[in-house]
Amino acid sequence: MDFLELGGQIRALRREQGFSQQQLAEHLQISRVTLNSLETGRAGDVGVRKVIKVLDYLGHELAIREKSPFPTLEELREQTKDD
Repeated sequence: MDFLELGGQIRALRREQGFSQQQLAEHLQISRVTLNSLETGRAGDVGVRKVIKVLDYLGHELAIREKSPFPTLEELREQTKDD
């Protein structure tokens, strides 16, 4: 997963939960510009603590897993959606 994919997933989670960028930023005490940078894939400018804070607030976590030659169930589902 790259920063653009991560940002897209964070944007989708935020929208599913009914938050605007401004509302979520205020809840987390970060700037809306920072949240926008994260959602648009410019997360290289955003510290990992803020990324974790956003994900935690949205009920998710950042996890590191061992690289596998086999796709995950989630990856297979995404691939099926795209076909």
